Amino acid sequence: MNQTTEPIKGTKEALDGTAGSDQPKYRLIFDRLRDEILSGKYPPGGRLPSENNLVRRFGVSRMTIVKAIKELQLLGFVSRRAGSGTYVTPKVTEPSRLFGLLIPELGRTEIFEPICQGMTGFPLAGNHSLLWGSSASRDRPKEDLAVELCEQYISQRVSGVFFAPLELLPSKDEVNQRITTALNLAHIPVVLLDRDYVLYPARSQFDLVGIDNRRAAFGAVEHLIKVGARKVAFLGKRLSAPTVDARIAGYREALLAHKFRSDENFVLRCDPEDEQQIRQFYDKVRPDAFLCANDHTAANLMHSLIRLGISIPGEVRVVGIDDVKYASLLPIPLTTQHQPCSDIGRIAMSAMLDRLAYPDLPARDISLSCTLVVRKSCGANAG
Repeated sequence: MNQTTEPIKGTKEALDGTAGSDQPKYRLIFDRLRDEILSGKYPPGGRLPSENNLVRRFGVSRMTIVKAIKELQLLGFVSRRAGSGTYVTPKVTEPSRLFGLLIPELGRTEIFEPICQGMTGFPLAGNHSLLWGSSASRDRPKEDLAVELCEQYISQRVSGVFFAPLELLPSKDEVNQRITTALNLAHIPVVLLDRDYVLYPARSQFDLVGIDNRRAAFGAVEHLIKVGARKVAFLGKRLSAPTVDARIAGYREALLAHKFRSDENFVLRCDPEDEQQIRQFYDKVRPDAFLCANDHTAANLMHSLIRLGISIPGEVRVVGIDDVKYASLLPIPLTTQHQPCSDIGRIAMSAMLDRLAYPDLPARDISLSCTLVVRKSCGANAG
């Protein structure tokens, strides 16, 4: 196989930061190698160029190349053989499997569709099928639909279920426990998406793939402090998933790390569309910034603040977590932490296949990093 050692046109500029990319260098290299694998430049079973050749090709350090290859390996694109090199994962010949998607928020929350698309894009997923369930009865309670889907998957004897536990419902804990107990009794492996269903520090028995919620919140608060915020509040809805508790923990850790005051009075749990509660909280605490539990909460808070005559970002800066499609289209474009949804999906599929191959593995938390996307709502120069 011929291996080029010259930088690809345009690559060096992007890695040096002159092409306007905010991605880290290893991620740019990962993207390029992944695209070349998918295009067939490096066929299944073929060997990638050596690390030394990739160092010369991209003009970066060996550690950057190693990090990019580890990412490819984690997502199932390549495997490494000691003393031999790195090889593209061969096409699987194992029997096809049927997996169920038990995601009550599918079609209602933006992050889950790209997560599911990431599953189907995983290199080893081509021989398997996903059941997306039915969305025809959107008027029925989500908990009823979730239990019904669970029963369907058990009767169809699916090979595994990807489950995003219910939240924002008084009955969520009971229903989540009912679903997972039923799947466990049916000996159907479960991989949790985005969230667990038990409160920290407790831990369920299932693999979990999502973002590093504490670090995402920590980074968002740290950014707000750097751009001038001095009294940062946190807003989340009641009955939220444990991910929100983790984000509150990261929020408080960031305030403490920067020697800012942090107490319960700065955390508000309410409907962001409740203008009366928002006004009362604002008048009492006088925050100059909000970190919101997610973009949906941030968007509704933004509309409430505008109706209350509170300017963004002049009087209050607002930051979210998710980077959903409409984040850049809000009245004031939203600064937010970008979730790598497609990667979450690919790694979730990898975790499921690992679980089937090695059922005795201990339960794993696989947490991905977010990337801060700076827009006008935080008051920084978004370029």
